[in-house]
Amino acid sequence: MDIKHIYIPSVYTNCFLLADESSGAAAVIDPGDDVTDSVLRLCTDNGWQLRCVFLTHGHFDHIGGVSALQRALPDLPVYLHPGDANCSLPMQNTAGLHNVKLWRDGDVVPLGALQVEVLSTPGHTKGSVCLRCQDALFTGDTLFAGECGRTDLHGGSYEEMMASLKRLAELEGDLRVFPGHEGFSTLEQERRGNYYMRQATGAGL
Repeated sequence: MDIKHIYIPSVYTNCFLLADESSGAAAVIDPGDDVTDSVLRLCTDNGWQLRCVFLTHGHFDHIGGVSALQRALPDLPVYLHPGDANCSLPMQNTAGLHNVKLWRDGDVVPLGALQVEVLSTPGHTKGSVCLRCQDALFTGDTLFAGECGRTDLHGGSYEEMMASLKRLAELEGDLRVFPGHEGFSTLEQERRGNYYMRQATGAGL
């Protein structure tokens, strides 16, 4: 497994390229603006083939580059939770996405020899998910380093966010955490020092 990070300064979003080195299959996670050139160059340089787009949720700063990628690769499928699908709000306009594959909690999507597990984690949006692959956890806007995502936007819920953070805290092992914004972390670091996760688990401060 290889993970490449593409920072998108226009929307302050972390985009990731996840690849199975044995087969060359790759997926781009949360292309929040046009990253087509960067993604295709990384794929070419590493001998990978871009197979799909994985979206942790439907906000504009995570889906803004999907159309450009699909212009370059028209058959590219896009994976999104139904809770955020077919929405036409300005901040969450997923209705215009094409070739959408709906995934749900517990689904496992193969990427070459890799297995990408979908964890439904509502709270930031109804359709927010985290993606677990081996020792990596892509948390979108559910879990940040020391923080959690906003819950005051459309579809947000503080109660659901607390339940989602509790679920993440209870995952086995010390996974590497790759959030949708700002710096990276580990699950154990967040269990120990993240106020919101500690509140969610009843651990206090």
